[in-house]
Amino acid sequence: MSETLIAPAWRPMRAADLDAVLALADRLFPDHYEAPERFGERLRLSPATCFVLEGRAGALGYLVSYPQRRGIIPPLDGALGVLPDNADMLYIHDLAIATEAAGQGAARAIVETLAARAREAGHRGLALVAVNHSTPFWERQGFLPVAPDAAGQAKLQGYGDDACYMVRILDRP
Repeated sequence: MSETLIAPAWRPMRAADLDAVLALADRLFPDHYEAPERFGERLRLSPATCFVLEGRAGALGYLVSYPQRRGIIPPLDGALGVLPDNADMLYIHDLAIATEAAGQGAARAIVETLAARAREAGHRGLALVAVNHSTPFWERQGFLPVAPDAAGQAKLQGYGDDACYMVRILDRP
């Protein structure tokens, strides 16, 4: 039976998922390497905002996010250490969907789930760095490009030529 006949579903990420998440990251983002401990640290710091797209054959995608201040761009493959006490955004560090699960609405669904979590936590919005020419996708999810300050611009350079810092301000219920 084909993977497309059984709808994949998002669930909370667990430490046991990290090998599958790393394999997907290596396959889908070969130009944006991050050490395995980076994924583990982000999951440990914010388990309520990290998810796996589970299909019949295993992980087909993942989302890694954590609380952050607007305008703060973490360096690629850099340790976070701790999360800021005064976070006003959820930062989407990584959203990856395997080709075989693409086009089924999974990305939009998890972005909306994350937006709901952000609202519940009192955050003002979502932020991310768009890479791999994904800015149009993120604009369709309600994100807008925002020019970072000089420090943010320097960090953005490490993400590649087309990297774009983007923010989605959330409506209050």
